Amino acid sequence: MSVKNIYSHNSNLKDEQLSPAYIVLPLIDIIEKYHKDKIIWCPFDTELSEYVKIFKKKRFNVIYSHINEGKDFYLYQPKKWDILISNPPFSNKAVMTKRVLSFNKPFAILLPAIWINDSAPLRLWGDKDLQLLLFDKRASFKGNNDKLVPFSSIYYCWNFLPKQIMFKKLDKSLISSDNLNL
Repeated sequence: MSVKNIYSHNSNLKDEQLSPAYIVLPLIDIIEKYHKDKIIWCPFDTELSEYVKIFKKKRFNVIYSHINEGKDFYLYQPKKWDILISNPPFSNKAVMTKRVLSFNKPFAILLPAIWINDSAPLRLWGDKDLQLLLFDKRASFKGNNDKLVPFSSIYYCWNFLPKQIMFKKLDKSLISSDNLNL
């Protein structure tokens, strides 16, 4: 399979599920405590992404890129960045994760919780310590196809969390960052 077919302009934008603010907010205290001065790259995001809007409101150094802007994740990376955080397309998780791991930089990527049962994470992570950020509730996403995602999602991380497994509560009333005082 060609890399261009994995996340190209015509193929997987149907796979785009937009993150509500409440799935981004649990990252804030972790970033403030452990990654405050880092440049955060959100490689599957536009300026309208809750990741980008919240990180900017918190005055974090954030850059973003999206396939719609001609910045294909499999062909592009910014010249300078320190940590990757995003909600990538859920299809082709293994290929996307392999690329994320190849950067050898800290990251937090939101993926289906059930993926941990697949053999791919074990093969991909190898000797790197997988970290997980789990939640007390299932997040609801709304995508281009207007269908809600019917499974739980968690952050798969490397060199991002202070310990291997963490649990956070979600406040599902915080859907948009537009009215948040951060």
